[in-house]
Amino acid sequence: MPLKKYKPTKFKTKSSKYDKDLADYAVSFIECLSHTKGTWAGKPFELLDWQEQIIRDLFGTVKPNGYRQFNTAYIEIPKKMGKSELAAAVALLLTCGDGEERAEVYGCAADRQQASIVFEVAADMVRMCPALNKRVKILASQKRIVFKPTNSFYQVLSAEAYSKHGFNIHGVVFDELHTQPNRKLFDVMTKGSGDARTQPLYFLITTAGTDTNSICYETHQKALDIIDGRKHDPTFYPVIYGADESDDWTDPKVWKKANPSLGITVGIDKVKAACESAKQNPAEENSFRQLRLNQWVKQAIRWMPMDKWDACGFKVNEKSLEGRVCYGGLDLSSTTDITSFVLVFPPEDEDDKFVVLPYFWIPEDTLDLRVKRDHVPYDLWEKKGWLKTTEGNVVHYGFIETFIEELGEKYNIREIAFDRWGAVQMVQNLEGMGFTVVPFGQGFKDMSPPTKELMKLTLEQKIAHGGHPVLRWNMDNIFIRTDPAGNIKADKEKSTEKIDGAIATIMALDRAIRCGNNNSASVYDDRGLLIL
Repeated sequence: MPLKKYKPTKFKTKSSKYDKDLADYAVSFIECLSHTKGTWAGKPFELLDWQEQIIRDLFGTVKPNGYRQFNTAYIEIPKKMGKSELAAAVALLLTCGDGEERAEVYGCAADRQQASIVFEVAADMVRMCPALNKRVKILASQKRIVFKPTNSFYQVLSAEAYSKHGFNIHGVVFDELHTQPNRKLFDVMTKGSGDARTQPLYFLITTAGTDTNSICYETHQKALDIIDGRKHDPTFYPVIYGADESDDWTDPKVWKKANPSLGITVGIDKVKAACESAKQNPAEENSFRQLRLNQWVKQAIRWMPMDKWDACGFKVNEKSLEGRVCYGGLDLSSTTDITSFVLVFPPEDEDDKFVVLPYFWIPEDTLDLRVKRDHVPYDLWEKKGWLKTTEGNVVHYGFIETFIEELGEKYNIREIAFDRWGAVQMVQNLEGMGFTVVPFGQGFKDMSPPTKELMKLTLEQKIAHGGHPVLRWNMDNIFIRTDPAGNIKADKEKSTEKIDGAIATIMALDRAIRCGNNNSASVYDDRGLLIL
């Protein structure tokens, strides 16, 4: 049945026409398939209105010669709207239902694993459709689907595909275009590779991203320009579902506007819960706006709500901490910059808090210069004991090593985590003193869990930092970078002011959480203090 509210696209040219038979055929092909996931698994793929509009426009709008008008479709929509199912259906239609001999259809994404998501959905659709299953060969290990009557295939491409020229493309399905690291693969697959075909289709489907210098943002801008009438390209079909920048991201009406499948593929309760979480945790706001409302957001955002941090300024009694298990985080930066060492004490019982003791050093000779240059009160902090200086115009690492060794006499330092950069000699020296020193990666994988946990503990007031002003300054300076999977880490490039103490805190907190309150004896109990 034709879409009740269907209106031919406004991007149809004067010479092109809407061929209802072609559109009906495309819709019928897809609706012979079945859903493959969750509560929808096994049910017929009945296109939702917004999906059917796209299919009818793309496959029913033809030029005077009868071939499709649109060669590129850009579909930008929030997550959980049925992107993978629609992309898989289009891939199968191009491979098995488009009447093209030896059609070459490719599935592309930032990496093979991401591209395989759509492939696996397509393969399951074939297995669940008797008419296709007896005509299609699935080569699972090769991520390839072959339609035997026309010897056409759908193939997942590896990330290195941009170096493999010679494609004769009938169709490309680009999943999550915003995750492409550069434009190389996109250019190879879309620039001239389909010239030998009469009606190639490049189907680009994505959620909004964060990188405004990317090929996805470039295509997004082109789509907006065409939608708003600033540009004209009769071969380009743009669809963008999302909230405007001025919209209230907490308003359910805005959620409905941005999510055409709301209440069908995703419940409004799920979106509401995500919104409430983002309200409570500012670090989640941009993720909510990007993934749920399809807004392009800056990749780096100021992170720590300082009122929440200040509420954790509980008094720290250093004397009472003596002998307790703790974990260190060491961020050396450079010899002319701030060096930070932070101890984190895990709680001894459920009602206790994680206690943070931070230490900072800068070169003595550059103190006054830095106050004038940075407009930061290093001199005041130094007078009050919040910041220490070492002799000369560079940080004296030997002084810091001795200081850490003395701390080891007072506290049971089980491990010291460090950033691998520039720390080789000090690490060797600390190991020589008997400390267990562990390298700590600065990528998303290692930094995301403790960074998120620091925010959680702060919001729950389960951390005590004594209101240390230098650490507070560091925390206020943090900007966060988010990857496509929602992992986060502090962004030193975007954080123009110093964040070294925050990084050291995050590393020490990770070890404290992982290792816990292990009260076995300190190395100093056995061998005493080494004299250098």
